[in-house]
Amino acid sequence: MEFFNMITKAISDILITSGFAKITVGQAIMLGISCILMYLAIGKKFEPLLLLPIAFGMMLANLPLSFLSSHEKGGLVYYLYQGVKLGIYPPLIFLGVGAMTDFGPLIARPSSLFLGAAAQFGIYFAFMVALLIGFTPQEAASIGIIGGADGPTAIFLTTKLAPHLLGAIAIAAYSYMALIPLIQPPIMRLLTTKEERMVKMEQLREVSKLEKIVFPIAVTIIVSLLLPSVAPLIGMLMLGNLFRECGVVERLSDTAQNALINIITIFLGLSVGATATADRFLNPKTLAIIFLGLLAFIFATVGGVVFGKIMYKLSGGKINPLIGSAGVSAVPMAARVSQVVGQKENPSNFLLMHAMGPNVAGVIGSAVAAGVLLTLFK
Repeated sequence: MEFFNMITKAISDILITSGFAKITVGQAIMLGISCILMYLAIGKKFEPLLLLPIAFGMMLANLPLSFLSSHEKGGLVYYLYQGVKLGIYPPLIFLGVGAMTDFGPLIARPSSLFLGAAAQFGIYFAFMVALLIGFTPQEAASIGIIGGADGPTAIFLTTKLAPHLLGAIAIAAYSYMALIPLIQPPIMRLLTTKEERMVKMEQLREVSKLEKIVFPIAVTIIVSLLLPSVAPLIGMLMLGNLFRECGVVERLSDTAQNALINIITIFLGLSVGATATADRFLNPKTLAIIFLGLLAFIFATVGGVVFGKIMYKLSGGKINPLIGSAGVSAVPMAARVSQVVGQKENPSNFLLMHAMGPNVAGVIGSAVAAGVLLTLFK
């Protein structure tokens, strides 16, 4: 009997001191949300490279007594989070993106810059709406940048202006990026005519190696002098592209495209997800952020397509306005959506390379928009 009592007491003590006894309703809800996000990442393949580590980080942060949230000093994730807090991870992600991206279509058709700029309309629209419903200018700027469809830029700006909103903004940004193939096509079809969607564009001119080398250097100098606050993002993006195009540092280019960006993606996703604790995430602000993020994506697409229609008119019908939707900076997903929608109307239409110009311009445009907001509201 005494042995039985000892066993019973031991089990009781373990249960009392375990996380099962300490878990709150909020934490249980957050664990459920994290499982849903993991299902979307694994089962539906919605932006899995970042959504999966973000969801797992959220799960770890909401396990009672685990000490794995990003704001609990001494834990593993706390130290990983310093790379986010200090602004290290987003520029390194940009280094890899630059190394993977061909800027040739943008150089071949510089007018694509206007489409990338027009697609940033969603950022400023969501920013104004967020101000009107009571968010501070810093919070509104962080919410608005979701419309840039650029996760690293959203994280970079939010950590500097509204770090308490980081979890909600990062999850909204990457979730909507994953949903671009569902969000954009109805808007594109609504705003364009069948005749416009069927336009076949002329083949882009061949871009010389010298142009591809000079471009990242020139953009770094011009943008960094204009907006010093965004130099880390633009500088790393262009350095990665210079690695790709110069032809003398293949090993560095390969590392930036593969090993480095994969490692940073794990650290970034895990630590950002770990900011989404129940006390920070489960509040009315989160619901408002999710709604405003969708609004930002919708109006970013509207801005790009509407300006695409303007260019269609100005070019005498030579520009397919569908490529304007690729002005959001989700590379290369948004460009692929332009291709798919255009090819449904005309199977012989190939818009992918034409859409990559606005797509790359959108990456630069969202970083510039972040620099403007950071300069105004930091």
